[in-house]
Amino acid sequence: MAYLQLQGIEKYFGEHRAIKGVDLTIEQGEFIVFVGPSGCGKSTLLRLIAGLEHIDGGSLILDGNDITHLPSSKRDLAMVFQSYALYPHMSVYENMSFALKLAKVDKAVIREKVERAADILNLTPYLERTPKELSGGQRQRVAIGRSIVRSPKVFLFDEPLSNLDAALRGQTRVEIAKLHRELGATTIYVTHDQVEAMTLADRVVVLRDGQIEQVGTPLELYDNPANQFVAQFIGTPQMNVVPLDQLPPVITQQAPAQAVGGAIGLRPESVSVLAAGEAALKGKVELVEALGAETLIYVNTEGGAQIVARQNDRTPLHAGEAVSLNMATDEAHWFDSQGRVVASTIAA
Repeated sequence: MAYLQLQGIEKYFGEHRAIKGVDLTIEQGEFIVFVGPSGCGKSTLLRLIAGLEHIDGGSLILDGNDITHLPSSKRDLAMVFQSYALYPHMSVYENMSFALKLAKVDKAVIREKVERAADILNLTPYLERTPKELSGGQRQRVAIGRSIVRSPKVFLFDEPLSNLDAALRGQTRVEIAKLHRELGATTIYVTHDQVEAMTLADRVVVLRDGQIEQVGTPLELYDNPANQFVAQFIGTPQMNVVPLDQLPPVITQQAPAQAVGGAIGLRPESVSVLAAGEAALKGKVELVEALGAETLIYVNTEGGAQIVARQNDRTPLHAGEAVSLNMATDEAHWFDSQGRVVASTIAA
C-alpha cells in the first residue's frame, strides 16, 4: 500500500470546482513536485493535504490511516510556506523550538533536535540571532528547520524559494536536495519553476484546471509527454509546436494520418539552423541569446511560426539574417487537432 493516497479528492469554492477528483499515490521517502500554471490548483491541493482547507470529496490516507477530516495539528505533517512566517522577536533557536515547547517536549530533547537540525542546515552559528539579522536564504532555512525538528511523516513545501534571488534559489535548491537525501523524508513540493521540478523530483505531477495531466519522472515527462500541454509546460525553452499547415510539404508528408490538422512538436535541441537555402523551411533570425555554454536562436518562419533552436556552440548569426531550419523529424512528437499525442519517435 502507498504511504500517502489521494482518492478522488474534490474541492469547491462556492460553485467553482477547484480540484476535480484527483487520484495520486505517493511512496514513503519519495520527493514529489506539483507543477502547473497559476490557478491550476497546485497550492490548493497542498493545502488540502495539510488540512488548511476542508476536503469536499474523496479520501486522504496517510500510512494506512484516514486523515481526510482530521485537523491539521493531528495529521503529523509539516509545511514550509512561501513567506517565512518567523516570529520576529524570537531567536533562531526559539523559532525552531517553539512547536516542541507548545507540545511540552522535554528541554533536553528539544535542544538535541534543534541542534541537529541547525547542523544539517548550517544554522549553528546563527541560533542566537533574530530573523532581521539573517539573509533571505537563512530565514528560509530556519523555516525548514522548524519543520525538521517536528520529525513529521510528510514535509510540504509551498513555493519556498520564490522570494529569493536567483543565486540564493540555486544554492537553497541544492540544500533542499541534500536535506531530502539525508532525512529520507516523504516530501511534496509545489513550484512553478521548471529547474526546481526537473532537478528535485523523483516524480513530477503536472496539474491543469484542478486535474492531473500526467505523472512521471522528470525525464519521462520531457521525453514522452502525454499531450501538447505537458509537452510545452515541461522544458525551458518550451517545446516548439508548429501547426502542420505552416510547414512545407517535405515535413508534413511525414506526419501520421491521425495528425492531419494537428501539429509537430520538437525540442529546441532537435532543430538546427542552417544557411539560407540549405533546408526547405525558410525563416529569419529574430533573436540570438548567447548564454555561454549554449546558444538559443529564435527564428520566424515564412509560414508565421516562431521556432527556437538550441545549440552548444556559438554562432555568428545576427537578427534579421535569412536562414533555413532542419527539423529532426525522427525526434518529433505528432499532435492531433485536440493536442493529443498520436505518435512519437522518442524511445520510452
